[in-house]
Amino acid sequence: MRLINVRKGQFVYHNNQLYKVYAVKPFFKQSVHLVRLEDYEQELTTAREIDLYKPKHLDSFISNHQRYTLHKDAMAKVGDYILVINPRPDSLDHHHLHAIEMVSTIEENGVISNKSNGIKHNEYWVMMPGLEEGATIIDFQKPDPEYEEEIYRSSEKVAVDQELSIPQIGDVFQKNDSDPLIEAMVVAIEGETVFLGRNLELLIDELKNSEEWSFMYNVAIK
Repeated sequence: MRLINVRKGQFVYHNNQLYKVYAVKPFFKQSVHLVRLEDYEQELTTAREIDLYKPKHLDSFISNHQRYTLHKDAMAKVGDYILVINPRPDSLDHHHLHAIEMVSTIEENGVISNKSNGIKHNEYWVMMPGLEEGATIIDFQKPDPEYEEEIYRSSEKVAVDQELSIPQIGDVFQKNDSDPLIEAMVVAIEGETVFLGRNLELLIDELKNSEEWSFMYNVAIK
C-alpha cells in the first residue's frame, strides 16, 4: 500500500496475519502502528509491508482470543460486540472505522456502546460469537486448509457440547436483555432448577436459552 492510503481502523494483512491499523505516523520510518486482531499484540511497520482487506458479511476472525462472525443483517443485543462499518459520528461521539465496541443500551435508531458512543443501526455489523454457518475464515491472508478444517471441526464440537451441556456450580452467566448488564453465578442446582446469585431461580432450559442468557466463564477456570 501507499502511505497516503493508510487510515486508522483499516483491516490489513501483515506477515500473513490479520491486523488493524491503530495509528499512522507519517514522519517515522516505521510509520504504521498495527494491532493484531487475534491477541491485540502491537507492531510497527511500513505501508509497503501491509495489504488492505475490506471485511465482508459472514467473515470470521479471532478478536482478543475469541472467534466471531460478522453479520450485516443481525440486530445487536445488549452485551454484543459490534464492528463499526460505516462511521457517522455526531459531535459528541468518537467511534471510527472498524472500532470494536460492546453494546450497553439499545435505542430506536441505534445503540449506545460501552464507550458512551451513539452508533446508528446502519453504522455497524454484529460480531456473532463463534463460527456461523457459511462463514469465511479470514485469520490468514493465504488460506490454510488444515487450520480451517480444524476450526470447522472445533465449531461443530462446541455446538454439540453446548447442546448437551448442563450448568455447573461456579458458572457465571450474563442476562442478555438487562440494562445495565447483569452477571450472576450458579450457586446451587437441584434437579432441573438452577439457583444463581442475586436471588435468581431458573429452570436449566431457561438458562440454556442463548437469546436470554450467555455463559461467560467458570470462576474455577477463568
